[in-house]
Amino acid sequence: MTEDVFKKSTANLKKAVPLMMKNHVAATPANYALWYTYVDNTSPQLNSELENIVDNFGICPPSEGEKLYSKHIAPKAEIRLSDLRANIEILLGELATSMSDTLSDTSQFSAMIDKSFDNLERVENESMSLDEVMVIIRQLVAESKGIRHSTGFLTHQLSTASEEIHRLKTQLAEVQKDALFDSMSGLYNRRSFDNDIKILCQSEQHFCLILADIDHFKNYNDKYGHLFGDAVIRGLSRRLQTSCRDGATAYRFGGEEFAIVVPNRNIRVVRQFADSLRRAVEKLSIKDRRNGKQVGNITASFGVTEFQQNDTVESLIERADKLLYEAKQLGRNRVMPI
Repeated sequence: MTEDVFKKSTANLKKAVPLMMKNHVAATPANYALWYTYVDNTSPQLNSELENIVDNFGICPPSEGEKLYSKHIAPKAEIRLSDLRANIEILLGELATSMSDTLSDTSQFSAMIDKSFDNLERVENESMSLDEVMVIIRQLVAESKGIRHSTGFLTHQLSTASEEIHRLKTQLAEVQKDALFDSMSGLYNRRSFDNDIKILCQSEQHFCLILADIDHFKNYNDKYGHLFGDAVIRGLSRRLQTSCRDGATAYRFGGEEFAIVVPNRNIRVVRQFADSLRRAVEKLSIKDRRNGKQVGNITASFGVTEFQQNDTVESLIERADKLLYEAKQLGRNRVMPI
């Protein structure tokens, strides 16, 4: 390392670490790489996006930092997941081939058995010699060994596949655990929400929390099927995504429930924003693929609360959830508080 490079890296270190501490950023290698790049001024787009996040939230929430790292620092990270999918596809292909070969061998063996029985009947009917009978028996024994080898190979393949599937499931769980986004809705997932809301509460930044829940969601699943219910979740998620701007961030909280974090806005403004979300959901229409008809009258209820001094994550969520429950009790398709 040259003296100039050493001096530059030391200077960046002295800039990056205080900024990370100020913005409540954990000192992980990924976060350091992100903030080192920021103070190094080598990626104008990264700097612009990071500054917008800090302007909106007052800090850098973990999910936003992870997204920027994946986008600007390690854009190939998603290869881990694609590799897993490829491994699973290869595994399934090998199993399918083995099963096909074994089934083919079994079918041939069954036909050979039928033929052997026909031949054995000839022993009695045609008074075949002992040598001729032994030829038939040897053929039957040889074919039996072949099918035993084939089924034994499949058993070994299945045993190996079981171990490999367990390994891949464990690996996939780790990848999914590290993922930022919910695969169905495309929104930030519950893990991202938990990390962000914890940091926001600890830093006592000013923000509001909206909890939203799809009305009568169970009825959609019961009447139209779970695939339709999934389509409702995706459709509503897209409405939330397109409506969230200026730092407002939507998450899939769980099932048919969603959370929206809105920084630097008072509860009156955020309540109006929640009502605009409610009206956007009202316009939602989902196609029932079984009959091609559009299904409307999809609505959601909302509970809105504002972070208060000494709030914990639990007290904040509990307050929003209580208001959401009140909206449901008062007839649904409404925002609380009034």
